[in-house]
Amino acid sequence: MVSANEAEEQLVRAFGISGPEISFGLAQDQLFHAAIANDRGRVRPDGPRDSKKAHATALGVDGPLVYYSDPDCTGRPVNDTYCVDRPAITDTVWWKDGFAKFDPDAFDALLPRVVAHLNEAKPTLYVSDLFCGWDKEFAEPFRFVGEYASHAYFCNVMFPKDVRPDSDREERGWTLINVPSFICQPERDSTRSNRAVIIDIEGRVALVLGPADYCGVNKKTMFTIMNYVLPGEGNLSMHCSANVGDDGRSAILFGLSGTGKTTLSADPDRRLIGDDEHVWTNRGVSNFENGCYAKLVDLDKDDEPVIAAALSMKGTLIENVPPLPGIPLSETMPEQLDLSDSSITENTRFAYPLTCNPNVAEGASGPHPDTIVLLTADAFGVLPPVSILDHEETMYHFVMGFTSKLAGTEVGVVEPEPSFSPCFGAPFMSRRPSVYAGLLADRMKNHDTRCVLLNTGWTGGPYGIGGRMSLKYTRALLAAALEGVFDDAELVEHPIFGLRMPVSCPGVPSEILSPKLTWADPEAYDAAAIDLRDRFRARFESQGYESRGIKPGI
Repeated sequence: MVSANEAEEQLVRAFGISGPEISFGLAQDQLFHAAIANDRGRVRPDGPRDSKKAHATALGVDGPLVYYSDPDCTGRPVNDTYCVDRPAITDTVWWKDGFAKFDPDAFDALLPRVVAHLNEAKPTLYVSDLFCGWDKEFAEPFRFVGEYASHAYFCNVMFPKDVRPDSDREERGWTLINVPSFICQPERDSTRSNRAVIIDIEGRVALVLGPADYCGVNKKTMFTIMNYVLPGEGNLSMHCSANVGDDGRSAILFGLSGTGKTTLSADPDRRLIGDDEHVWTNRGVSNFENGCYAKLVDLDKDDEPVIAAALSMKGTLIENVPPLPGIPLSETMPEQLDLSDSSITENTRFAYPLTCNPNVAEGASGPHPDTIVLLTADAFGVLPPVSILDHEETMYHFVMGFTSKLAGTEVGVVEPEPSFSPCFGAPFMSRRPSVYAGLLADRMKNHDTRCVLLNTGWTGGPYGIGGRMSLKYTRALLAAALEGVFDDAELVEHPIFGLRMPVSCPGVPSEILSPKLTWADPEAYDAAAIDLRDRFRARFESQGYESRGIKPGI
């Protein structure tokens, strides 16, 4: 493995970074103390730019690190995310809002400007050598270089180390350079604001600049990179969680943030493969990551005992959960934190190693899945809680990717909004949806994989009137799907959506399965369902999916 001196020399050769002090390969305890001592920045809208960003709880280094991001970046900065538009990759990238073209000449001027800033300011840079991926057959070397020890700590939680020998790291490795102190100037730097997240695929480097210090930016930037690399090798990268039962049968759960990927995959009766980012290769399903990054707002500790127990564990990171009124964090036990307090953001988060889960699959991998679950959080309150899909319907709902953006997961989202997100992860999918859909179709056909559409959103009315689906019922529906209960079950067709719904499920009242029965006003339900159906149809037509071999599903 690379030594500290070799890493410093490589940073000089690759980028000209020579001024900063390089703290390479620090252990988590060292990063914990460094974060508390050194990480400074803004944590309140009206606060100074030199506030402490990292804190210990009453457990000290034996408990979680508590971190606060810039108040202008408590979710992914979608409008400030770019990819360098070089000729070699321009025709293979899915350009879109949230993954905009960045001029190569502007980037080639910006990167040296960032390096000059670092060399002049001479901050300490925390450097960690990691991998994206547990399977050595596809794992990509990834080096984190950043000003905040908290970010290095987070990346050490979320990404594995020592997956394979890394003698090729300098030639084929990726580097993420995270510099919160570099405040972008749009006229000079060709950015839209004072921050930017820019991926240069050809150069194998990513920049995170300015007030973009939400921890999730680091992992989602690397996920976006892997979503370009892996399909080019014939592997299906997926925004999903995955687990495997004692019977050896695995499942993958696609879904955007807030739809239940982490919650539903953290099942004490199943071995966890991972909660967010995976690849389906010819060998089976494997995790990209070494940790989980769970939403904490309103977490029910009784319903989610694995996450609740991990809150007090060593080597974890709590992000943007407010301190208790009048009580210093240093005197607060982690389990005392008020997880319903969203005064900083709805997108409070918790990063914890896979090992915090008492039942993790060996090598964070599993066999080819028997069941695919497409998760949606329907804020209209009209989709059935579970629908049984054939392969053609699966392709339709996969490329449509309907859900609701939930508050806080992106900057500017303050309440649920209807959203169509192809592949259930459009912001992170760097190739066109048809690439991932084609790979998924081939694998489902080859392995005879079943699929269900599971609605974890609202019932009894839309957001603001109805209530969120009971987690108890959602878990029962998921268990039935994984056990094959619906394979030969009696199904009825929804009169508006055409979806096939089971008439019964163990542990779930039958009236819950037909969404119209949960509404007080049946006519209002029909009107809302027709409205959503028409949105599906308009979206499908506008994207030209039928010309790409996808059949209409609604």
